[in-house]
This record gives sequence, structure tokens and C-alpha cells, in this order.
Amino acid sequence: MQDFLQQTLSAKPPARATGHNDQLSWQWLDEGILELTPHQPCSQALVISAGIHGNETAPIEMLNQLVSELLAGSRPLKTRALIIFGNPQAIACGKRYVHCDLNRLFGGRWQQYDDHPEAQRAWRLEQALETFWQAGCSEENRWHLDLHTAIRDSWHTRFGVLPLRETPWPDDFLHWLSAAGLEALVFHRAPGGTFTHYSSQHFSAASCTLELGKALPFGQNDLTQFSAARAALAAVLSGEPLPPVDKKPLRYRVSQQITRFTEAFVLHMSAETLNFTAFPQGTLLAEDGSKRCYVQQAREYVLFPNPNVAKGQRAGLMLVEDNAHKETSGSDRT
Repeated sequence: MQDFLQQTLSAKPPARATGHNDQLSWQWLDEGILELTPHQPCSQALVISAGIHGNETAPIEMLNQLVSELLAGSRPLKTRALIIFGNPQAIACGKRYVHCDLNRLFGGRWQQYDDHPEAQRAWRLEQALETFWQAGCSEENRWHLDLHTAIRDSWHTRFGVLPLRETPWPDDFLHWLSAAGLEALVFHRAPGGTFTHYSSQHFSAASCTLELGKALPFGQNDLTQFSAARAALAAVLSGEPLPPVDKKPLRYRVSQQITRFTEAFVLHMSAETLNFTAFPQGTLLAEDGSKRCYVQQAREYVLFPNPNVAKGQRAGLMLVEDNAHKETSGSDRT
């Protein structure tokens, strides 16, 4: 197999489902799911996913370049790796999703939509994670890096969103996020239907959704803007030194969620509102019939504002700064 992305978009399995080179063995598990195993024993098991939203193409291109180097034998592999292109049908169409948002369906939430292809895909990806991590030993260091780009521009161009976690975040994982060039980290305080929450909750993986820039179509990405993330991914895959850390990311935690419940929902933000825009206490953020959502803290920052989500879905998150905690603090960070 020469090109993992092109093979995935062909909607056909490769002529051979397994292969090897001097560095690794590979196995095509399913459409857009590839397992890579180094010939030497290792203590790390890494899942890297991209294309959970099909129109977020830069991470797909960047990850495919790294996979091509690994398959060609020009890059060593020092960790067990599961590479996932999450939503091949949406990637082929250039759409965020086809029927329903895949990144809201994990943790069994797909059962509400089990007649839709995205629901079936969420179930398949859950199976793939379970099989991958069960094949390793209990002492393996489990990471899940889910690569995205954002719909809107942002005051922080590159940032990470970390799921609810009851145990302290590993120091080496947080250091890796800094080395990947992230300018901010957002810590969830409630469960959700995202891929990273599923891997964290069910497999105790150190998981992060990485927002690495602006969502653009294939052929319009300047991949030099993703050089820090690419170098950090290459380092963890190949056991190389990480890029230097110029500045640690700022920290935020989720203070409240804006949810669309009815067709009457109105989000009081313009289409040009940037992620991490600040609003003062008392600002009316959204209305939904008789429901009103206001800024509750002295200052809150908006993340992922989107009035066009389905009913019952998140239309935005509100954040507060949370830079007082040390990296070794516990679940109060989340």
C-alpha cells in the first residue's frame, strides 16, 4: 500500500491487507483504519485520528505524509500506533459530516441514530480502539491525539481540548502538547460524546482534541503552518527529541455550555466572532424560547459558537481562565 489516504478514499480494501518493512509491520483493519507495529518491543500505544470531521483537511494531509514515510521505511517507528481517518465518506464529500456529527456519537450515543452511516462508523471506531488497546499490556502508556481544524478563526490559532479526567494528567503528555505548539488548553468538567472523551473514559488514555488552525478544502492548506504539530507527532512516533517549548499554553476550563433545544434558538454572536472572544458578566449570549443564557462569571470566553447545530446539540462553550493550577494537580483542573 503506497498511500493510506488515497486507498481510504477509493472505498476499496488494498490488494494486500498486511505488509512489513525493515521498521514495522502494518495491517489494514478497515476503511481508514491502519495498525502499525514496530519490530522491537515498546511501552507506548498511540492512537492518532484525523478526519472525524471530513472538511478539516490539513490534519489529514499532515498525518498521511507521516504514514507514507513510515510505510516507505524512511521513518522509524518506536510505538504501537493505530492511525484513523475517521469519516471517509465525509472526507470524500468535503463535508463536516454527511448525516450527523460523528464527534457527538461516541460512548454509545450512536445508538440513537443507528440507521445512519456515521452512527455505524462511531460503533466501528469504538471497536477498533478496544481491540487495539486490549492487544497491548496493562503497563502500556496510552495516548490518543485527535487532530482537527476549527470552523472559525481564533485568538489562539492552535489549542487543545481535553476531556473530563478524574486522575492527574501525565506530565509527559502535557509537555508534548506544549511542544506541539498549542497556545491554549481547555479542560472539560463534564462528560461528552467526543472521540477523545470515549478513549479517556473507557481506556484511561491521555486524550486531547487538537485544533490546529482553520478548516480549508484539500489543496488550500499551507502545511508549513502545522510544522510544530508535525514535528511533535514525528517525534512521538519515532522516539526522537521533541521540539523546544517556547511558551506553555494558557489554561481555560469550561464554565457552561450553550445548547440549542428548539428551532427558536438565537445565538447573540456574529458569524465573525472569534474563538476565545471575551464577554463581560451579564451579557446575553443566547435565547431559546423562554430560556436565556448569560455570562455568569466576571469574564467568560466563547469557544465553538455555532447556531446551526441540531436540536439538543452544543451551540458553544463558555470558558474561564484557569492558569493557577500546577501541571501536577488533580481532577480539579478538569
